[in-house]
Amino acid sequence: MITSTQLKTKRLFDLLLAVLLLPVLFFPIVVLVILASLDIKAFGIFSQQRIGQHGKPFFIYKLRTLREEPHLLGHLDKSATTLGRFLRQSKLDEWPQLFNVLKGDMSFVGPRPDVRGFADELEGDDRIILNVKPGITGPATLKYKDEERVLERQKDPDHYNRTIIWVDKVKINKNYVSNYSFYLDLIYILKSTLNK
Repeated sequence: MITSTQLKTKRLFDLLLAVLLLPVLFFPIVVLVILASLDIKAFGIFSQQRIGQHGKPFFIYKLRTLREEPHLLGHLDKSATTLGRFLRQSKLDEWPQLFNVLKGDMSFVGPRPDVRGFADELEGDDRIILNVKPGITGPATLKYKDEERVLERQKDPDHYNRTIIWVDKVKINKNYVSNYSFYLDLIYILKSTLNK
């Protein structure tokens, strides 16, 4: 089980890394926001409410990649522009979450934050997942880095997501929190960087 001392160390690391990365990534993020704005013809930052630590809602920031139309699970890449698909595949659309980390809503490593109807409905010992801040990357994120392509192949993507992928993610994230290691956080960050 992750301890309060480990949580404080994790937060300190997040702050230090975010402060180091911000001067390097700020200008590229601004350029990408401008390109996304021109591409979508709307402000290039997408904001959506997600469930955070202890079940508290927050707004996540991403680069806008999808056209303004209803978006169905398993069809997101079809709704994306050419630039949007590149941003999603390269994970560059996640860069604005650096500001979520600075604000304290997110960590560099942890369970990915979901919309309502998932983490907020966890029960019993599954709620251990909510003890940590959601992350930009993590063990479940790495395993399901091609999640959208998996969902595209399903007859009922929403059902498959809820009964197969989400159940497995809960198991993976419970193990992450129960056996937390700062060393493993560093490994997940390294793997995410190499898997771009």
